[in-house]
Amino acid sequence: MTAPHIRGRGTATNHSGRFEKFDTVRCDDGWDIDEDIPPLRTDVRDEFARSLITYNRSPDLPFDRSINPYRGCEHGCVYCFARPTHAYLGLSPGLDFETRLIARPNAAEVLRSELSAKGYKVAPIALGTNTDPYQPVEKTRLITRDCLSVLQEFNHPIGIVTKGTLIERDLDILAPMAHQGLVRVGISLTTLDAGLSRRMEPRAPSPQRRLAVIRRLTGAGVPVRVMTSPIIPGLTDHELEHLLEAGRDAGADAASWIMLRLPREVSTLWQEWLETNEPARAEKIMSKLREMHGGRDYDPRWGHRMRGQGEYAELIAKRFKLAVKRFGLAVKLPPLRCDLFARPAQIGDQLSLL
Repeated sequence: MTAPHIRGRGTATNHSGRFEKFDTVRCDDGWDIDEDIPPLRTDVRDEFARSLITYNRSPDLPFDRSINPYRGCEHGCVYCFARPTHAYLGLSPGLDFETRLIARPNAAEVLRSELSAKGYKVAPIALGTNTDPYQPVEKTRLITRDCLSVLQEFNHPIGIVTKGTLIERDLDILAPMAHQGLVRVGISLTTLDAGLSRRMEPRAPSPQRRLAVIRRLTGAGVPVRVMTSPIIPGLTDHELEHLLEAGRDAGADAASWIMLRLPREVSTLWQEWLETNEPARAEKIMSKLREMHGGRDYDPRWGHRMRGQGEYAELIAKRFKLAVKRFGLAVKLPPLRCDLFARPAQIGDQLSLL
């Protein structure tokens, strides 16, 4: 049984998170009234953070710390690996993840406090590792921009990952930071097929619009990595070289790739999406994914979760290696500068005597 499509949303189900005792499902109330379901609006609530910088020790990641101004993401990408985190809030990784968002309005204030701590040791901060910092809600909340302003004050290096066009708004901050070697941006490009993108990533910018963002950023001197992620076997894998070439032509100087990941509830949501949108390919796609993860939908082990293993995963890796060489794209880049970091003078600081 396929799930009904909800216009403008990546998923159509809203099963409760794994920590909840009971599942929330629609049931027949006996009245048999044929009525339209009202549009599913986005709800944004505030959470006042006590800390902002999250540290990790994953050998799979090129950074050890990150910040996320928002929980949940209205872009609604059905494949998003971050969906299961909504379960920790007592919410569904399904529709709740893309319609019940959490904003952290004091993020910039907390970030300033953490960077000002005497024991803080500078290293690049990743922004947008869990949910997109430039999702639509940022247009009015400006939390990401406020955090960028703080990072600029401290000359703090930062890497940003986004699909959002709102990043163009912040070029007045990003361009000067890029000139100092303090910022690098990754733009996620999943497919060049606008129709497929609309179904998988219903509220994210179109592929062509993302390429335009790359042009705008690189034209302003901000270095951009085109991120061909996730690669979906049997659905988008044939586009790998085209995605890299399009990113290069738009101005990107580096590239990366990650295979589709299906942790926890994402697997169920993804398979429901396949049954509705790609029923003829569903079996092949899942077969390839399981082949790369030892027969399971997903292997969470470090060193395996991002790329998988086996012949197919090795083939994608070889294709990527040949393509980046052909298009002159880098895989590894020089590190962002940390030597410029400085805590700005605060009210109450003892002034140096002249």
